[in-house]
Amino acid sequence: MAELVPVESFDIVIFGATGDLARRKLIPALFHRWCDDQIPENSRVIAVGRDEMSLEQFQSLAGEFVFAEGAEPARRARWAGFLEHMIYVAADAGGERAGWRDLKQILSSDPEKIRIFYLALPPSIYGQTCQAIKTHGLNTPHARVILEKPIGHDFHSAKRVNEAVGEVFPESSIFRIDHYLGKETVQNLLILRFANILLEPIWNANAIDHVQITVAESLGVGTRAGYYDRAGALRDMVQNHLLQLLCLVAMEPPSSLDAEQVRTEKLKVLRALRVIDVEDARHCLVRGQYASGLIDGGVAPGYAQEVGAPSQTETFVAIKAGIENWRWAGMPFYMRTGKRMQARRSEIVIQFKPVPHDIIQADAGSLQPNRLVIRLQPDEGVQLLMMTKDPGPGGVRLRYVPLNLSYADTFEKNYPDAYERLLMAVVRGNLGLFMRRDEVEAAWRWTDAVMQTWTEADTPLHLYKAGSDGPDKARLLLRRDGREWFDGDGRESAGT
Repeated sequence: MAELVPVESFDIVIFGATGDLARRKLIPALFHRWCDDQIPENSRVIAVGRDEMSLEQFQSLAGEFVFAEGAEPARRARWAGFLEHMIYVAADAGGERAGWRDLKQILSSDPEKIRIFYLALPPSIYGQTCQAIKTHGLNTPHARVILEKPIGHDFHSAKRVNEAVGEVFPESSIFRIDHYLGKETVQNLLILRFANILLEPIWNANAIDHVQITVAESLGVGTRAGYYDRAGALRDMVQNHLLQLLCLVAMEPPSSLDAEQVRTEKLKVLRALRVIDVEDARHCLVRGQYASGLIDGGVAPGYAQEVGAPSQTETFVAIKAGIENWRWAGMPFYMRTGKRMQARRSEIVIQFKPVPHDIIQADAGSLQPNRLVIRLQPDEGVQLLMMTKDPGPGGVRLRYVPLNLSYADTFEKNYPDAYERLLMAVVRGNLGLFMRRDEVEAAWRWTDAVMQTWTEADTPLHLYKAGSDGPDKARLLLRRDGREWFDGDGRESAGT
């Protein structure tokens, strides 16, 4: 594993510290970096929540998910030391309670230290919280703010959020987080493409038949039902996670890995996305919602049962997208995401075109085109499927075999997870793994157009069974083009 380089000392103020995000992801991430000696001793975690509670009560709450699945004895021994650097402040995120005076006093002890404000809050109060930070004089030149997705719920609300936050913090201090950009395999996309001469010359519509991007979840909406029923899969997943993956696959080579260079090339992709109009809707868009079905030997409830009422919110989306530029003109990008799918997996499939002329005898076996499968989760890795000769006498027999790069087998297994890596990037001031304002707004413009199109086209909501691969209509989306979705092993899907 690459060497873990310690960061500068910092104070991180987590607003919404009693919520699921802070307890499940942020505090465990900080603790793991502490255990690996990446966080200096004089750093502090300042948790801000609405509830009045003692520090000991919050620390007990914070440890619930840190040790939910057990931990090595050495890490358990470090927990007590980590807690010595944790402070709890009861305050309203909008700045209306006396706790802000306590927060100011705590931070004033070292005003030159890097100061990070993590807004694990609804985006509707991002602006209000930032104004409170300004009013109480907490935004020093060394201050940074992290905005959790989603940034708004459409283009106009995202613009309002960006403007409100931008009144307090300069763009260079605003870190819009998408945890997918912190995954090792996602970061490796740029290296895979631009550090290997074998791939870049053929990374275009001349050699690639199509691209598939799948982000499937086996869980339902759970405790997020209230939020999710207002958002749906398009806003919750496509606007950020899937479009970011598409950008990294489709972007032009930047002149360097400088943050602004990379983000500018991603922006060009978003602006080149073809608008899906009403005439295209039937061939390019599929909406679905999970009904009850079998998962792990038991019956899982349908979405309407989980939210407690009939709903027209989509839990599955499949989209056939196009990019109107020289590299990708005429080549489709298929994206799909859904909840209560057969298995949890995220992957990108680059399907190459067949060889122009088949010189192999017909009885040798079927000649398959090359396929590059980039697995983002759960078993991170890269797989290149190629044709080879099956060893042995008796003539030529073909076999389609993978060349595998398994992260678990090749690298140290305990490399930092996405939130750990992103939090350390914020301390370092590295904006390359975060979205720029114009990126967010461009993604919302395209997403809003999709929403408008399926409203105008009255795009139906197709039910699919929990534990399946989505509605049948999603398979037809590709079959019209003579293609099939691929499952987690890169094989063609047998359907639902």
